[in-house]
Amino acid sequence: MRFYLLTIFPNYFISPSRVGLLGKALEKGLIQVEILDLRDFSKDKHKTVDDEPYGGGEGMVFKPEPLYRAINFVKEKDPQTKVIYLSPQGKLFDQDQAHRLSQCESLLLICGRYEGIDERIRANFVDEEISIGDYVLFGGEVASLVLIEAISRLIPGVVGRKDSIERESFTSGLLKYPAYTRPKDFLGFRVPEVLISGNHQDIETFRRRESLRLTLERRPELLGKAKLEAKDLAILKNLLLRQRLYLILIHYPVLDKEGKIIASSLTNTDLHDLARLGRTYGLPGIYIVQPLKEQRELAQELIDYWTTGKGSTKNPLRKEAIKLLRVVASLDEALTDIKDKEEQDPLLVGTDASPKREFISPKELRSLLWEKPICLLLGTAWGIENSLLEKCHLFIEPIWGRLDYYNHLSVRSASAILVDRILGDYTFFKREINCKSCTTR
Repeated sequence: MRFYLLTIFPNYFISPSRVGLLGKALEKGLIQVEILDLRDFSKDKHKTVDDEPYGGGEGMVFKPEPLYRAINFVKEKDPQTKVIYLSPQGKLFDQDQAHRLSQCESLLLICGRYEGIDERIRANFVDEEISIGDYVLFGGEVASLVLIEAISRLIPGVVGRKDSIERESFTSGLLKYPAYTRPKDFLGFRVPEVLISGNHQDIETFRRRESLRLTLERRPELLGKAKLEAKDLAILKNLLLRQRLYLILIHYPVLDKEGKIIASSLTNTDLHDLARLGRTYGLPGIYIVQPLKEQRELAQELIDYWTTGKGSTKNPLRKEAIKLLRVVASLDEALTDIKDKEEQDPLLVGTDASPKREFISPKELRSLLWEKPICLLLGTAWGIENSLLEKCHLFIEPIWGRLDYYNHLSVRSASAILVDRILGDYTFFKREINCKSCTTR
């Protein structure tokens, strides 16, 4: 495979191309790298390759003429060469892209600098734009080295053992398991016994479980594309049980539209929809805070109908969802019950659209779920009264409108969106479901 590197700093690549496996691959001829100095394609005596941007502004822009000549020079030698511009606006580089590009015979990597390249070159003569991450570098040289290393490792013969590549992070779709070496005991920290047991099957099971655990905790979005077997899903399900997100629907104290403190009424739809939401996302429980005795009795009558009455045999799926509900007289009663179950105080997270709040993102909240149980407070009527919100440890970021600040959603809609934003990356069990036999009545 051939790499052409177009740069204004050709010396940048001298040292990296001489060391390690990359240097050996070049010596063996498994890959070829040709470094092109962009200034060699400039026609004026000063070898000018950049100029000030039209419209003003800071920085310089690479001129189109030298870039065009350089691209044509490479295309004349290798007509099938794919032209890639290393750019912050490009698609984020990952292992799948590395595999795809490793099938090409020739790549031209354009290393941008300053404010970038002339748009006419980018729009008409570049095949792809690639970024290696959401941060700013001096130029595209270091990014091109990332591509060369990631792609070269996939060329047969560059890495000695094929299984060493297959076991690496991202190759299997998962992060790699932890590695240990001698001594067995370091400052009191011991190597896991299974790794020194000599039982290779147990070692492989341990490594697979650790790989799944690390991926689940740090990069759960990768699991949606990973190659998972039934035993992997069983391990993941057991790990996910450590995440305990409770919903608490507050009917008192809440506000009416005039700002007065009231106790709002229960609705049949809220109970059904929250229950089905909880069952879908595997929540351990949903609490309904309602101080009015008549309202609690009404809600319990509905729950009993679906869990122990006629509804339990008529619709077993509904029973599975409704049994997550529990009606209590106060928030303190709900928190006491949760503490008794979890044997620790839960973290109380409020929902409030007020701009004065300091919010955390759903992703940040998700990471906290590995540490302790979390209760998400949901308000009815016109929102939870402030004295109750002051008891919250954190507040989750509100749901804002897409075109403006409108965010007056029903509690059913809001809770579904929030739960999906927190736990949606973990919904990879869809792969084992036959949708034709699935029902959500």
